[in-house]
Amino acid sequence: MGKVFDGIDAKLAGWIAAQRLFFVGSAPSDGGHVNVSPKGPIESLLILDPLHVVYLDVIGSGAETIAHLRDNGRICVMLCAFEGPPRIVRLHGTGTVLLPGDAGYDELYSSFDVPDSVAVEPGARSVISVEVDRVADSCGYGVPLMSYEGTRPQQPAWVDSKLRQNGVAALEAYVAEKNAVSIDGLPAIDPTDSVPPIT
Repeated sequence: MGKVFDGIDAKLAGWIAAQRLFFVGSAPSDGGHVNVSPKGPIESLLILDPLHVVYLDVIGSGAETIAHLRDNGRICVMLCAFEGPPRIVRLHGTGTVLLPGDAGYDELYSSFDVPDSVAVEPGARSVISVEVDRVADSCGYGVPLMSYEGTRPQQPAWVDSKLRQNGVAALEAYVAEKNAVSIDGLPAIDPTDSVPPIT
């Protein structure tokens, strides 16, 4: 039923691009909490080559994935079909966190073409780069069929609200308060790290 691929070929890349969202899973090295996060829209995930994907990470209420990647690098990107034939695809690999100012961040950041439903400027927090070492699919029979209705307006509205409060400083303060450590106390984003500048 399942198949292991040598990498992400053109056909699989087309299937990935047709999905609505993806999930990332990570965990700390020594006990602690496993984390799974939904990510989207799908345009925030880019396939750079058959064994290298990146995704755009926006400011959120936690920074578990960032903390886990800094701890051990392990990550799984999972996609599943909510429409059409059932299928699950998992991309296992090693992730690296790129923050604004890091080498390669600007080039990768400029590669994304995310719709206006996501406030990427100044709402972006990092780019996650994943060197993939295993690509596999499975049946997906347990994933329900669901119809897509659209994107939610809350994320860009939240960013706009923060900017009205105190400009980009409000976002920086939020990151410093909420994203400095994981729920297990692992370091995530140093409060002195900056968020992407407003352009």
